[in-house]
Amino acid sequence: MTAVVPPAATVPVTTVPAATVPVTTVPAATVPVTTVPAATVPVTTVPAATVPVTTVPAATVPVTTVPAATVPADLRTVGSPWTLGPLHLPNRVVMGSMHTGLEVLDDGGVAMAAFYRERAAGGAACIITGGIAVSDEARGGPDFAVFGVGGADERFRTAVDAVHDAGGTVLAQLFHAGRYALVGGLQDRHGRPQRAVAPSALPWAAARGVVPEELTADEVRRTVEDFAAAARTAAAIGFDGVEIMASEGYLVNQFQSPLTNLRDDEWGGTPEKRRRFAVEVVRAVRTAVPDLAVTIRLSGADLMPGSSSDADVDALVLELLPLGLDAISVGIGWHESRTPTIQAAVPHGAWIEQAARIADVVRASDHPHVRVIASNRMTDLRDAEAVLADRRIDAVALARPFLADAQLVERSLAGRPDLVNTCIGCNQACLDRSVVGAPVSCLVNPRAARELQFPLRPSSEPKRVDVVGGGPAGLAAAVDAARRGHDVRLWEASDVLGGQFGLAAVIPGKEDYAGPVQAARAELAERGATVHLGRAATVDDLTGSDAVVLASGVVPREVALPGADLPHVLTYEQALREGVPEGSVAVIGGGGIGVDTAAFLTESSDEAVRAVEFAARWDVPVSTELVGDLPQRQPTVHRTVRPGHMVTVLRRNGKFGQGVGLTSRWVALGRLRDAGVRMVGDVQEYLRIEPGALWIRDGSGTEVAVPADVVVLCAGQEARDDLVAGLRSADVPFAVVGGARDARAVDAVRATSEALEAVRALAP
Repeated sequence: MTAVVPPAATVPVTTVPAATVPVTTVPAATVPVTTVPAATVPVTTVPAATVPVTTVPAATVPVTTVPAATVPADLRTVGSPWTLGPLHLPNRVVMGSMHTGLEVLDDGGVAMAAFYRERAAGGAACIITGGIAVSDEARGGPDFAVFGVGGADERFRTAVDAVHDAGGTVLAQLFHAGRYALVGGLQDRHGRPQRAVAPSALPWAAARGVVPEELTADEVRRTVEDFAAAARTAAAIGFDGVEIMASEGYLVNQFQSPLTNLRDDEWGGTPEKRRRFAVEVVRAVRTAVPDLAVTIRLSGADLMPGSSSDADVDALVLELLPLGLDAISVGIGWHESRTPTIQAAVPHGAWIEQAARIADVVRASDHPHVRVIASNRMTDLRDAEAVLADRRIDAVALARPFLADAQLVERSLAGRPDLVNTCIGCNQACLDRSVVGAPVSCLVNPRAARELQFPLRPSSEPKRVDVVGGGPAGLAAAVDAARRGHDVRLWEASDVLGGQFGLAAVIPGKEDYAGPVQAARAELAERGATVHLGRAATVDDLTGSDAVVLASGVVPREVALPGADLPHVLTYEQALREGVPEGSVAVIGGGGIGVDTAAFLTESSDEAVRAVEFAARWDVPVSTELVGDLPQRQPTVHRTVRPGHMVTVLRRNGKFGQGVGLTSRWVALGRLRDAGVRMVGDVQEYLRIEPGALWIRDGSGTEVAVPADVVVLCAGQEARDDLVAGLRSADVPFAVVGGARDARAVDAVRATSEALEAVRALAP
């Protein structure tokens, strides 16, 4: 999983309104447990370490093998068997490497085992672990495991056994952070301060001033042996193979690049010498594990001006092919690249061209049998089918989609893509957490990486569970309860499900937000839940319920401003649902909702148009074969796109986009700046709204008229909590979650997590 951090790592970690959905993720230890009003059932969280191993037995996660004859015609290629070296795999979907933090939990490996077991049982043909450091100094930070240190081998053995029990295969990713190591306060196994090392002594902005030590020639050779030794350990543990991490700007990639390798010895100075480290690592690893699958993760393009060219990468591929590689997995970009690579704003399948180029090199070589695996910005197996159809590429690696839905492959190959919980590319609970060392999970699947804590097994005491609100939090609670056999009744006051996700899905680049809503609707229908649309629940409706989850969400906050009642003044909800009349627009509020609203006003709703613009803006070849072609995405909405100079976003204080996720905010703001949107900060006071103008007192105290044929209010939200007193009086067990509990810092990650915790506490 590649985390792309904004240059200089200046983006603060903050919270965000639910309508924008990018939010700050907070380490699990600091996330408040859902508070429940008096006389209700409290929501508690059981630490993973206290949950017995048997909470997720293999029997509760059955392995489903889909016969080839039953695979849907539109998935015949992705559902076909293939070989990866000595491995015979049933389909062409690899679960790409994801660093979760479970690798270092002092629990004997049971949490990691539960996480991997569900994905193997859900149909992932082959699982790649999160990066496992090949030495103490190879760690990227405190949450990286090292073979032979602190019980790591035993933890991984437990996880490998779980994958095998579920009928899957698993490769260990051999990892060295190089200059990307965040070593502050870290010690090696001997109690010495951990050092950061690199080909040359060049720092990285996010390393907080730490300058890595240049490896001596002897240390380079020793590091090559570290990779080989780690491979031997992986074989002894029982892994089916290893993947060498040589992409995304980590050590092997650093040796290849003229930006980070300034050496003039046998390991640098010419392109051939810069490639030598990668060649020797592959040679040593293959020698160490002659009977295992060996793959390498290469950067198809570094997306760093002055770094390795396509020709350099292709030359490296040709040098590696004779060494016994079984596959090349193609990644993209460096952490410090200024080109977005994995954010929702990146067009679907944008980087397939890089994988296809490398596949062409392989097929034209003397080793055409070596497999090529494509990755990045694919969310659906129909994406994979489109990529694999011409047989140049052998398989696809999906990472975040397996967080969103462990049964992604099983459900798709069974002909039920409507049940697949789609990854929305928000990064909020996965990458944003990973880059700060917090436990990884998933906004749309809050069970992810918490499978031990919240096992999926039928309830021993089915109850009537009522959920009020059909937004992301309500759907999370309802689906979880329905899966465990409870009698679920969902109440939604509007005539459609989705809540804030429904609003987000109309924002350019966020069309996938409609996917989880559609999947929840399909699963609730499949499991016999009752869904009331256009019906606001009353206390009488809920009397007699065994458990009520109040996820009624938020409404836009009213603004006490002269002229706020004029007809050209809209709430953000009105603007996004009904559209905005022509003319200049002033957006009051520059947080996440305001930034999203500005994108809605200035960017095309046609992903194909945006893909062309993306390629031109970043000067990269972008594939358009996957753009906008999947049924779960919303039809293109044809509307007038304003020039950016006609939109002004205003805020009193703080940073624009404050609350948008760590790895996404810089992209969102950059898109608005490129469009020419005016962003006015330090507004002392909003004075009045008049036809054609919004009057403010600016930072210098001057009264200024901002052009505004339309004013959109993005000034926060208020909770809907009108049922609390009645439920308490009726002595109905309930919990309030998400924005309904706290509208001051609406956070979609918090909301779905609270919903899961609440429904488990009320209806175990």
